[in-house]
Amino acid sequence: MYQALLRNSSFFDLLLRLDEDLAEEVRRCGCECGGALHRACYDRKPRGGPPGLGPQHAVRFSYCCEKDGCRRRMTPASLRFLGRKVFFGVVVLLLPVLRDGPTPKRLERLSAEFAVSLRTLRRWSRWWREAFTASCFWLASQGQFARPVVVQELPSSLLESFKGVGVAWPRVLAVLQFLSPITTGKDLFGPAF
Repeated sequence: MYQALLRNSSFFDLLLRLDEDLAEEVRRCGCECGGALHRACYDRKPRGGPPGLGPQHAVRFSYCCEKDGCRRRMTPASLRFLGRKVFFGVVVLLLPVLRDGPTPKRLERLSAEFAVSLRTLRRWSRWWREAFTASCFWLASQGQFARPVVVQELPSSLLESFKGVGVAWPRVLAVLQFLSPITTGKDLFGPAF
């Protein structure tokens, strides 16, 4: 179910549209100093998406204040990118879940299919269970779950916490929306991120 979602270009198109909406909302609000925001997007080279995604999927939306003396950069939250990670955020979320499957052969197949080394998959699992759980974001937000999220089972247990949302793609989308504050470039993680 999750593996099919990672190959669904329509889901990635939805994430792009949602990111465009988030970016437009930030632009409309303007800078804290009162200045207007101008596009200052930058290209990323995301990995792990389905084949045939257009170049628009590699653009990270960002803005810069027009006022001299301010020129503050505003990077809106994103459902596509997870901080500075090279892979799409949904890949960083779901592959560790799929990695916890029963056989080494399955792990090798996932690694080959998504061009992610076994070492990277292990690093992501460690990131979820160590760096993520030590982040200011997680420490502040973990209490909002009715049942505690089991740290040793992250990110699977985080997806399970959103079980009431529905089937695979709405649940994944809800988790990505929950995680979106960590994508803004603000110091929610500290040096470990």
